[in-house]
Amino acid sequence: MAHSHNHTHFGEAARRTTSRLGLSLVLTLGFVFIEAIAGIVGNSLALLTDAVHNLTDVIALGLSWYAIRLTSQPADGRKTYGYHRAGILVALLNSTTLVLISLGIFYEAWRRFVNPPEVESGILIGVGVVAVVINLVTALLVRKGSEHDLNVRAAFLHLMGDVLSTVGAVIAGVIIYFTEANWLDPLVSVLIGFLILYNAWGILHDAVDILLESTPRDVDADKLVQDVMQIKGVLGVHDLHVWSLTENLRTMSAHILTDDLSISAGADIQRQINEIVHHRYNITHATLQLECVDCYPDSLYCVVCSSSSAEEETASISSG
Repeated sequence: MAHSHNHTHFGEAARRTTSRLGLSLVLTLGFVFIEAIAGIVGNSLALLTDAVHNLTDVIALGLSWYAIRLTSQPADGRKTYGYHRAGILVALLNSTTLVLISLGIFYEAWRRFVNPPEVESGILIGVGVVAVVINLVTALLVRKGSEHDLNVRAAFLHLMGDVLSTVGAVIAGVIIYFTEANWLDPLVSVLIGFLILYNAWGILHDAVDILLESTPRDVDADKLVQDVMQIKGVLGVHDLHVWSLTENLRTMSAHILTDDLSISAGADIQRQINEIVHHRYNITHATLQLECVDCYPDSLYCVVCSSSSAEEETASISSG
């Protein structure tokens, strides 16, 4: 019953998130066309840069929307963990795209530094103010849930980057209006590019960590073992693995050395371990193998090798 309730709650949350993402997508897409036309008419790289960034936001929002719908599907025989990693793949794609766009912005800004064109500051200011409002509204729509979902946070950072970059474009437009310092336009584009790059790197780093099944950064594996060892009946821990399916869905597997216990006594040890790792380390799924004798090799972290390497090692031991 509890599992059914949790699944229903997750489904409702996913529907609310996809609705907010969908509305943000429509608003952002509409403004892309307005900003691109204004950038061409006003000869402003800052506006064109922001329009391109907004276009990537449309793509990011669309992919995030699709990923959330996909992750809400139940597990099956081929996807036994479900589709949770779809959001991580989208986050990886979005962050990689942002890195490439940043490089393109730097190249175009350099060209304009060498030969700065005249910029229509009035258009830059007017469109920039509208952009700040649109981007802020869409960012606030996506903000809820971004703290615990890398996919949604990637979309949120896209939009918040737009808010800050358009504020910069407006400031540049005001200064250009009074000073005619047209070189400020590509300078703002460079600052926008660095902002995009900074946000992209954080998401890229987290996504790669999850895909490589790294131990979450806030989980101290040694401390976890010490906590488990405090449970009465636990004699040792080895072959420990802690990883994340998504940013807020963690899992663990481990071999637990105990005395030769009854099944009921072993089940009680498993229950206590599950409670500790859930409440202290936010690990929601733990697969525990109880053993009454140690196995070879006796190591905390299991060394996984290919079948061919294992066969070679076995042959070497036999010949020895």
